Amino acid sequence: MSRRKILYEGKAKILYEGPEPGTLVQYFKDDATAYNAEKKAVIDGKGALNNRLSEFFMRGLTAIGVPNHFIKRLNMREQLIRQVEIIPLEVIVRNFAAGSLGKRLGIEEGTQLPRPIVEFCYKDDSLGDPLVSEEHIIAFGWASQQDLDDMVALALRVNDFLSGVMLAVGIRLVDFKIEIGRVWDGDYQRLIVADEISPDSCRLWDIETGRKLDKDVFRRDLGDLADAYTEVARRLGVLPKGGNGENPRPRLVN
Repeated sequence: MSRRKILYEGKAKILYEGPEPGTLVQYFKDDATAYNAEKKAVIDGKGALNNRLSEFFMRGLTAIGVPNHFIKRLNMREQLIRQVEIIPLEVIVRNFAAGSLGKRLGIEEGTQLPRPIVEFCYKDDSLGDPLVSEEHIIAFGWASQQDLDDMVALALRVNDFLSGVMLAVGIRLVDFKIEIGRVWDGDYQRLIVADEISPDSCRLWDIETGRKLDKDVFRRDLGDLADAYTEVARRLGVLPKGGNGENPRPRLVN
């Protein structure tokens, strides 16, 4: 489709003006970043895979009644989404200790948590997306108490769905992060899942071997990120078939 006005460009995606009012076109880039973009690479085909995977997860959420911004996939790298007012918070759901949680609390990586834990980080790259409490969120007006209750409920429903989908293909959902946005129907506000759901935003471990199948492969130099993402797509049946001109797997190009 013809290029429209760029409204926002992040580390992994570009948002373009949509064809109709209230819509956007979300373009998935091949860029891989870690440590607040201190580490960077371009992996040919990564954007196409994440587009397909995010479509798969968003369609699944729609099927179980979890509202989200996805409308339809337009091509290999773009999808049409509903325009939302993003709440400036990352909502993180943790099922096992990993990453910053283990470091903060001295919990061994891989330890199963007593129950899913929901955390919030303030979205600001210049500050390193710091962890914030509900008191901070309400005091600074980023969200109301009702918003927070709804966000937790949405996040836990997403967790139930993703955990089940991954378990069925032999993958453990360690943790993930989502963004949530506001949409308005007249004077009535609803919260919906936005941004993306992909191996960029989840920690995914093979249940039998513990092999990491997410961006930690890139963060920690554990192997080929292309192979990890491709394996997730293959298990979920999302990987495009050969012979149609599409890249069968991403590859590192710089």
